[in-house]
Amino acid sequence: MGDTVVHLHKNTDPSTEPATVTTLTVVPDPAPAAPVPLWVRSGRAVKHAVTHENTKTAARAVARHGLYVVGGARIVGRRTWDGKTAARYERFMRAAEAAGDMDAAMEWEERAQRYRDARHRRRMDLLHSPVDAAKGVAVTTGMGIGSLVALGVVMAIATKDVTDVVTPLMATVDFINLLITIVQVVWGPLVTLGPFLALLALWAVGSKQQAAPQWALPAHVRSGEGEPITPSIVVKALRDLGVPALRNAIKEMGDAGASMLSPIVIAGCGVEVDVTLPSGVSTIEVQNKRRKLAENLSRHEHEVFITIPQAARTVRLWIADSGALDEPIGPSPLVTDETMTADYAKGRAPWGQDLRGDAASLSLYQRHLLITGLSNQGKTASLRALALWAALDKRVEFRIADLKGVGDWAMFDGLATVLIQGPTDEHVIEATEMVEDALDEMNRRIEARRLDPGAVFDPLICIVDEAQVAFMCPAVDDEKRPYGGSKATSRYFMGVRKIHNQGRAVDVLMWQGTQDPTDQNLPKLVREGAHTRAALALGTESQAVMALGEKAVNGGAAPHLLRQGLDKGTLVVASDGIEIPKGQSSLTVRTHYIDDDEAKAITDRAKAIRDGVTTLHSIERGEERDPLADVFDVMGDAERSYTQDIIKRLAIVSEDAYGGWTFGDLKRVLEAAGVEAYKSHGRMVVRRDDVARALADRDSEGSASASE
Repeated sequence: MGDTVVHLHKNTDPSTEPATVTTLTVVPDPAPAAPVPLWVRSGRAVKHAVTHENTKTAARAVARHGLYVVGGARIVGRRTWDGKTAARYERFMRAAEAAGDMDAAMEWEERAQRYRDARHRRRMDLLHSPVDAAKGVAVTTGMGIGSLVALGVVMAIATKDVTDVVTPLMATVDFINLLITIVQVVWGPLVTLGPFLALLALWAVGSKQQAAPQWALPAHVRSGEGEPITPSIVVKALRDLGVPALRNAIKEMGDAGASMLSPIVIAGCGVEVDVTLPSGVSTIEVQNKRRKLAENLSRHEHEVFITIPQAARTVRLWIADSGALDEPIGPSPLVTDETMTADYAKGRAPWGQDLRGDAASLSLYQRHLLITGLSNQGKTASLRALALWAALDKRVEFRIADLKGVGDWAMFDGLATVLIQGPTDEHVIEATEMVEDALDEMNRRIEARRLDPGAVFDPLICIVDEAQVAFMCPAVDDEKRPYGGSKATSRYFMGVRKIHNQGRAVDVLMWQGTQDPTDQNLPKLVREGAHTRAALALGTESQAVMALGEKAVNGGAAPHLLRQGLDKGTLVVASDGIEIPKGQSSLTVRTHYIDDDEAKAITDRAKAIRDGVTTLHSIERGEERDPLADVFDVMGDAERSYTQDIIKRLAIVSEDAYGGWTFGDLKRVLEAAGVEAYKSHGRMVVRRDDVARALADRDSEGSASASE
């Protein structure tokens, strides 16, 4: 045991009784820890020294500078070989042949032949050069000695000293002797320093070309941040993908793989290049290596997109500039241009930008729509942006059910004829009845088209946001029919399916937004009924297939590779309503974000071009109705309303009471109250004041009868 420590506490305050109090506390010492063996401490020290970042940095630096010399020697050797042989011409000729450019191949062959002829002449000249050189040296030496002797004779005559005849000759000999002495002095250091100077020259070449493996390069070079994309970088990235057939084919190509690439062109905030794969390499092998390819290109995975163009055995690479996709795009034209209008039939909704930086616009004409994605990725904003554009066409009628119910669609109050907001089963029931009313309107239009093939109808867009709530609803009606589910008895499911089947022909459209698609919350028949399918970030490839279809995903669509939370508003679209590059099956779009205040300003502009819309916030059924009062209510604040619009709004108020109404039924009620419908610009209308006066007269008559 360890020693004990005794603490004595003495109270010295004389005013306290007793005068002295002693407290004894015994605290045992903790048992001493066992000593760490020396070999363990030494091993830890060695491990720490080896794994320390400074050690790693120093090791990389030593390896890097050594490999610079090796790489420089390889580069100099290759340059020397190219300069002394026709290898360069042969390489260019094979590349031209691989590209199918036979004119260029013949030109390079001609250049190679001219080079060989010139080289042959130089070699033949070398055979005669020793004799010619000896003759030249003899002649030059003789002439030089003769000149020196003549100079000496002149000097001797001038000085009258015969010894001056050899003075110039002796001065030349002394100068040559001095040169020999200088060479003898300098030669030793030159022999010693020569190899070091040669190594320094090779190191300089290797350093300039970064001729060392990636792991040995400095951190800022290894990251490749902002490194421009060149053909050699693309080929090297493909070679190092880990696909043996691709690697071997590139090594066997005389042009080192350059013939595989199309010209690299600037495409928006990145570049684009088509890669024709060699025989034996499939496009799916490259698609499955997207992350590794991106890393080989010094990019993040989300900055490289691989699609399949129309050409066989070809992949199209779009490579973003580093960090460019994290920069926001500009505001929507709906916000910046207050004079913008919409044309549902011929126009296109401005939705955002594609990866090339070009404007991406979507045609909504007779197309059902489905947008899906994980929660909080911008699904509602993307869907609402399309509706805001369509609202600027006063012919478009909206019926909206927001099953989230947090006010994302509140600005459509006074613009949509129906606006249901809430997540409960009661709201799902009302949304289902709204869809069924749209289905009845579709059937009425189909019947009218049968009687009059030239009949034209105003577009009716039925929007259900958070549609998964409706599909998962457990409520059943009085006849035990479920509202949710995907069976033939499901009311919501069957309503959507029937509108998908025939609605587009009479401009009754179904738009849905849903979260996290599965077979339970987004049945197969419903998702395949949409003409335009778009997906934001998703969790798995199987969800991407559900959202966009197998064909789009096989063609390169990859919403499951978008970054959750970082790529908000970026979606992948599969639709014939948007311009997609030829041969591709989808387009990646970065959508404009329109906030609530901006959306309200747009809907205010849409309301200003309409006669006034009464928005119903619930749908009631199975009650006795006052037709004249209902007519007055559905007319809202408009000075006058079309009879066709009144009939449609009455059907929304009560399907049971007004679902089968025709113009004759409305006319009968109005004439009974003394209200007359009249024609304006070829369409029957009713004045609101006339209906209000009829109601007032009826109420006054009722009061008089009651008093009697």
